[in-house]
Amino acid sequence: MLTKDALEFITPLTLSTLSKNPVYSDFTENKDTGEWTNHVELALWADLIVLAPVSANTLSKMAHGQSDNFFMAVYMSARCPILFAPAMDHDMFLHGGTQENILKLKSFSKHRLLSPQEGELASGLIGKGRMMEPEEILQEVISHFHPALPLKGKKALVTAGPTFEHIDPVRFIGNFSSGKMGIAIAEELAAKGAEVTLVAGPIRERGKNSHIKVVSVVSANDMLEACLRHFSNSDISVMAAAVADYRPVVQAKEKIKKSDNDWSLQLEKTTDIAATLGKQKKEGQLLIGFALETENENANAVAKLEKKNFDMIVLNSLKDEGAGFGTDTNKITLIWQGNKQQEFGLKAKSQVAEDIVKEIVRLIQK
Repeated sequence: MLTKDALEFITPLTLSTLSKNPVYSDFTENKDTGEWTNHVELALWADLIVLAPVSANTLSKMAHGQSDNFFMAVYMSARCPILFAPAMDHDMFLHGGTQENILKLKSFSKHRLLSPQEGELASGLIGKGRMMEPEEILQEVISHFHPALPLKGKKALVTAGPTFEHIDPVRFIGNFSSGKMGIAIAEELAAKGAEVTLVAGPIRERGKNSHIKVVSVVSANDMLEACLRHFSNSDISVMAAAVADYRPVVQAKEKIKKSDNDWSLQLEKTTDIAATLGKQKKEGQLLIGFALETENENANAVAKLEKKNFDMIVLNSLKDEGAGFGTDTNKITLIWQGNKQQEFGLKAKSQVAEDIVKEIVRLIQK
């Protein structure tokens, strides 16, 4: 498939001869017969789409869904993974708009950046912006279809989202967790070959990997029971859910009617799921926790790591802009036993999941 600008560099005949396949560049390839090329059919046919080279202009269109040509219509109709290889002058690549578009595309499901390289550019300058070499792109394609799956044969348990503790049939105690982080981790674990069970509280978000087994729950007790069913058989457990610490002592069967009097709600502690699993953890099992803090972040996270018998804890702070509940980004610090730490910058949650799972792979292979 060629863009119209690509036709200035190479003819469809050349590519068609070399590939022994038709080459498309417009909705109507034969102007005389008016034969129409079905962009949706072409997009759905593909197992993988490689976009190379991608200009700054096309990056912007991809990031913002601007479908004004055949190329973009095929791209936006695709369901398969996308590999995109930017190529442009050094300063264009470093421009804030270009970097923002790349960051946005990397956050899209099934999109992967083939990073440009340092080298001589069309302008004569030396810098970053040179398209990844075709031989390397070919290796990326081969690796896509024959991936090394470091977690193949491993079973993973992931919790995500909030829990709701009912006060009466219409009211509950809950929190603002969207479940996005837990889902991203579940998808990345599955991508690395793990057999994943996702225990999800009441969330709107749903992962796109149909191979992940989803167990839907509502309350902290529901989540506890689901985790206990699956934990003993899990090699990896990631406690990313924001579980309620308290629940009403009494849950009214009928809606509590408003009155002129003040109303007090008596609460009791819920069972600490992570701590419960930590006590049951056997040798060879990996247990990862999360700590969302607003003060004394590091000290609280380290204390939780030790108290709950975690192998690693993921710390993030509500004080960091772009981190926490409901956002598409997160900023984390990984903390291990012995107070070893690694801080990461603000990233899309899909990229944060990659960082976390990369460390999980390292720990499981020790």
